[in-house]
Amino acid sequence: MKTRAAITLGLSVLTLGGASLAYAGARNETKVEKQALASAHKAQDFLAKGKYAAAVSFAETAVSLRPQVSDYRVVLGQTYLKAGRFISARDAFGDALTLSPDNGKAALNLSLAQIATGDWDGARKTLSAHAGTINPSDRGLAMALAGDPSGAVEVLTAAVRTPGADTKVRQNLALALALAGRWQEAKSMISVDLAPADVDQRIMQWASFARPKSASDQVASLLGVTPIADGGQPVALALNAPAPMTVAAADPIDAHMPGQSPVVADVVQPQVADVAVTAAPSLAVASIQFGPHAEVVQALPAAPVRAVAVKAPARPVALAAVASVPMRPVVVPAKGNFFVQIGAYPSVAVAHDKWGRIASSFAGQTPHGMNVTSKAGTFYRVSVGGFSRGQADAMCSSYRAKGGNCFVRAGAGEQTAAWIKAK
Repeated sequence: MKTRAAITLGLSVLTLGGASLAYAGARNETKVEKQALASAHKAQDFLAKGKYAAAVSFAETAVSLRPQVSDYRVVLGQTYLKAGRFISARDAFGDALTLSPDNGKAALNLSLAQIATGDWDGARKTLSAHAGTINPSDRGLAMALAGDPSGAVEVLTAAVRTPGADTKVRQNLALALALAGRWQEAKSMISVDLAPADVDQRIMQWASFARPKSASDQVASLLGVTPIADGGQPVALALNAPAPMTVAAADPIDAHMPGQSPVVADVVQPQVADVAVTAAPSLAVASIQFGPHAEVVQALPAAPVRAVAVKAPARPVALAAVASVPMRPVVVPAKGNFFVQIGAYPSVAVAHDKWGRIASSFAGQTPHGMNVTSKAGTFYRVSVGGFSRGQADAMCSSYRAKGGNCFVRAGAGEQTAAWIKAK
């Protein structure tokens, strides 16, 4: 069965076509403008032919000739996405959004590039800031991919109830429900548009596809590209204006926590300047074939997902084996009152998503969590602990060596994480 597209992320930029680009050319019939417009059209032609290196070259030429034209920067961002250059795409769409703050497609694609570079917090901020200009169906599922499946369900549930809601909206909601761990509801929603024999196969495809090994895997599979090492767009193409979505450093919430002995200052969500890029898992690429639009997914918890037995055609049944993934048993090396704090997040749902991405770095440990309030706001912070100081220092150092952020502090009333207690 071919898994059909559910979202127009990324690919939607191609609908810019000649209309907006032609308008850019009509404003000023100078030789430079004509050259820029011709280069932009050539970039789109090469994109359609799958010749991404050539598309990038022509798009960069268009931007270099007319750097203040937002449409050219959007096309440039799209060529970078298709070439697997996610950091460059983030830069290009950010510049485009600075020039045209109301461009919903640029905002949507910026969030996609931010997700691919591991900047889930930045992606959520982009989606929130431009909620009024992004199609709710696309925005909802992008929220799920950015680590907020619960918020995505709210947005998509409202979208499904509007007149004219179509299959895409319903399937986006089904996927968001699945990513929020609500597999029974997801299966019921899928059943509205698929034959009973296809429902379990769709669920298993989603479960398999939602197990990325790096930040770029899901977006790479979405676009059907191979990520490459990327240092960003050429400096000469950068816009001489502040990049969009820049956030001033917030008051560190753990400055107000009792017993703190920080080694490295914590952040709500680490910005990733670059990521180790790998091809998407072969299973996801082989089993999911995207149509004209593309489907977005989000990571499930890191523990293995059990196979779901598919019986002869019958009414759909609950996916209990998939819905609840058992956590590894607690392995505490020694008794103590020191904890390794991993991060502080705006909600339990976001914290749960983050833990699913990094749990393999803390094999055998059970996450702890608690709500804290400071001048920066209210957050849910996540840690592992019960160690001696030396053991906590060693674990934090090991995690930092893998590119993570953490610090060691004394216990402050930690409890088992909310998502563990709910099982």
